[in-house]
Amino acid sequence: MKILYLGHAAPESTSRHRADALTRLGHEVIVADPYAALAGPLRGRLRGALHYRSGYRLLQGAACAWVDGLLRQHAAWPEIVWLDGGELIGLKAATALRLFGCPTVLYNIDDPSGHRDGRRWDSLLSALPAYDLCVVVRAENVAEFRALGARTVHRVWRSYDEVLHRSFERVEDIPAAFRSEVAFVGTCFRGHGRDRFLLDLIDQKLDVAIWGSDWQRSNYWPRLRSYWRGPGIFGRDYVAAIQGSKISLGFVSHGNRDLHTTRSVEIPYAGGLLCAERTSEHLAMYRDGEEAVFWKDSEECGSICHQLLADNGLREHIRCRGQQRVRENGFGNESIVKEILNMATTR
Repeated sequence: MKILYLGHAAPESTSRHRADALTRLGHEVIVADPYAALAGPLRGRLRGALHYRSGYRLLQGAACAWVDGLLRQHAAWPEIVWLDGGELIGLKAATALRLFGCPTVLYNIDDPSGHRDGRRWDSLLSALPAYDLCVVVRAENVAEFRALGARTVHRVWRSYDEVLHRSFERVEDIPAAFRSEVAFVGTCFRGHGRDRFLLDLIDQKLDVAIWGSDWQRSNYWPRLRSYWRGPGIFGRDYVAAIQGSKISLGFVSHGNRDLHTTRSVEIPYAGGLLCAERTSEHLAMYRDGEEAVFWKDSEECGSICHQLLADNGLREHIRCRGQQRVRENGFGNESIVKEILNMATTR
């Protein structure tokens, strides 16, 4: 199938991972990156913030011009148009995508109909009626998208990438720099409490390794500094940090209405032991204490970590069972994109 794929093209983005999965399945994929095409108007901290906070309304003239250029360049070539993300594309531009004369799909891994991000998603929400299929990852989004005029809404689980996130065949190949007791790979978001949580674990005498951006902005940075291993890591380094840790932490964003995240599937697939907040979706995905471990707060998390670090056999049992379960659940990119294509082409 010929697919015109509109989304982030950077190698580290999950959008690009899904495009690559479509290619691996044998489809002919052309990737066009709206963020690269519209980089000029978005460049600079002040302009970027203005567009974000105004829902990209002021960017719609440029977005329409970009879509017009795609129409001229690719004409009737695609058999499906897949928009991944979609925050930059409003109703007029999304309606123009229909001129390709094929099904149009919007896939969004965020929470556009929630309230955490202010006006950021206004353009996307206005465009929902233009798409043949909208794909979301939260149960709440299904009814909310329909109420906003979406034609068909389908929910999927978040996914790992079968190639990028594969574990190292030999643990011995993982560099010493990526080995740790308890690891967290991710950004320090203001107001999420991740910094305080990790500091609580440190106060419980756990050796925590942190990779990610913006940790220097934390009020607890003076105490966290010595546990920070470096900025965000991707690709094989990311897998090395997950597989090289004895326990890998997974947080959810309550403001984003998360009940599971991409870490929830990437960690077990990459050969790590998932230690995450206890939610209804996590409990539906894995058996607690058998395939992953879950906690309600930092005190329980710390107790679980101490127990696992003292029991190599139990830790290895949970890690292996979790990796087996995530594969059996079909949470890989190839499985998910195949499901979406089937929905889009058989309606």
